Amino acid sequence: MEDQTKTDIRVGVFVCDCGSNIAGYLDMQALVDYAKTLPNVVHVQENLYTCSEGGINEIKNAIPKYNLTRVVVASCTPRTHEPLFMGACEEAGLNPYLFEMANIRDQCSWVHMKEKERGTERAKGQIGMAVAKAARLRELSRIQLGLTHRAVVIGGGISGMSAAMALGNMGYEVDLVEKSDRLGGLLNDLNLVLPAKEPPSNLVNDLAGRLNENPKVTVHTRSTVSKSEGYVGNFVVTINGDGEDKTVKTGVIIVAIGGRVLKPEGLFGYDGKMVVTQLDLEAMLKDGAPASKNVVMIQCVGSRCAERTYCSRICCMTAVKNAILLKEADPETKVTILYRDMQMYGVENEDMFRRSKELGVRYVTFDPASPPRVEDGKVLVHHLRMGREISIPADLVVLSTPVIAQEEAGDISTMLKVPVNENGFFLEGHVKLKPLDFATDGVYLCGNARFPSTIREAVSQGLGAAARAAIVLSKDALFTSGIVADINPDTCCGCLGCVDVCPYGAINYFEDRGVCQVNKVLCKGCGGDAPQRARRAVRGSTDSPTNRSTRRLSR
Repeated sequence: MEDQTKTDIRVGVFVCDCGSNIAGYLDMQALVDYAKTLPNVVHVQENLYTCSEGGINEIKNAIPKYNLTRVVVASCTPRTHEPLFMGACEEAGLNPYLFEMANIRDQCSWVHMKEKERGTERAKGQIGMAVAKAARLRELSRIQLGLTHRAVVIGGGISGMSAAMALGNMGYEVDLVEKSDRLGGLLNDLNLVLPAKEPPSNLVNDLAGRLNENPKVTVHTRSTVSKSEGYVGNFVVTINGDGEDKTVKTGVIIVAIGGRVLKPEGLFGYDGKMVVTQLDLEAMLKDGAPASKNVVMIQCVGSRCAERTYCSRICCMTAVKNAILLKEADPETKVTILYRDMQMYGVENEDMFRRSKELGVRYVTFDPASPPRVEDGKVLVHHLRMGREISIPADLVVLSTPVIAQEEAGDISTMLKVPVNENGFFLEGHVKLKPLDFATDGVYLCGNARFPSTIREAVSQGLGAAARAAIVLSKDALFTSGIVADINPDTCCGCLGCVDVCPYGAINYFEDRGVCQVNKVLCKGCGGDAPQRARRAVRGSTDSPTNRSTRRLSR
């Protein structure tokens, strides 16, 4: 489509207060008055929260009312809110690529909190540039893709089972891939779940039975995903089971590989007999309460330290639960829990905490700088409240160790091109806006693969991931963004600089022609390759794009 003439361009500017985030530090009236003086601007409006339902409706109403051909929103970061505003423009009949955004929160008000005048002047500049750019925007079209209405769930723990069951009940074909010989993950190793005092096997068996009866769900045990290619809506996954490979075409992938419990080798004399983990104690309780009369539990073993700075969240709940079960089995058993802080969030967990104290469970705070010492038949600890070291008799020491990332998390991260954090857990696209999505479209996560979770949280996340995946699967076709990179084959020198920096693997190198080409389906239009191409373009001598292109064409 040809560019519109200057007289056809009608820009609407919406300036957001963002509550006090922007309005508390900038002169909003000055920004509104300035925007009205800019070329092609025919409508300016200030909103308390432009991203609210009311603010979105203001944009949708203004487009036909003022015959707007361009929309500019001056508010917060486009990284989180641009899709929302583009969608509003599209709903009002305006091509979404005729929208531009000025980040006057992150780049103006937040960096000039004590300099209102300077911050306001900078915001004026941001708005002016956004309006000038908007006037030069052209309509773009999305690329339509095919879509395979099928899902692959990697991991058969409680979150993966919940996701697979939800998608199967929606009518989508699902392949549930589990590396062990049975479903259930860590739940298979637990004794009872409080406050219901229900064996977790009941939940696992019920869900596994319904999965096996669901005609839409195919369960692959003793299997792994060894390869994945493609993109959202059109993945090709290789499932390896019993030495044989099976290729499955799928539209979405859910990562639910769970976690594993740390074995505290070399810590507090761990031997698996007299010094055990909470998971070891679960197995003991399954066979009946141990005969120990003096039980000491030590919290935060292997977590909240230099190697693992995070809190595993569920260790305290597990310790309190097992302490209650020991006291209920034999009220004469003395149970002492040595802790730094107790993580017992939620009404049920708080009630469980109080119940343990009523039963006589003793709690002793220790300083991590002076950790407990396990000696023959006793545990020595500096009691912070008493201000002195005490000796606690112990014929069984139980170490509360964290849930850590699965060993194969790194391989899956590389295969699916999704990130992990410094602790090996998978990293969501955005902690608030996309807590169950990866930055890679069509790939989702849930359960302990994301971070240590309770059973209830794992189930909720599995259902949430299924709901997110269903947004893709419910469509007849997919459309990719029209904002993508392009490479001119006549000037491409084949330096591979753009290939090296592309975070989405969207650029391919064709050796026979010596040029690179963008896969527009995978490209996100991030512009990461632009600096590489620009640097190569300004280099002189025989390595310039022109000379390299000439040599390539002369071969």
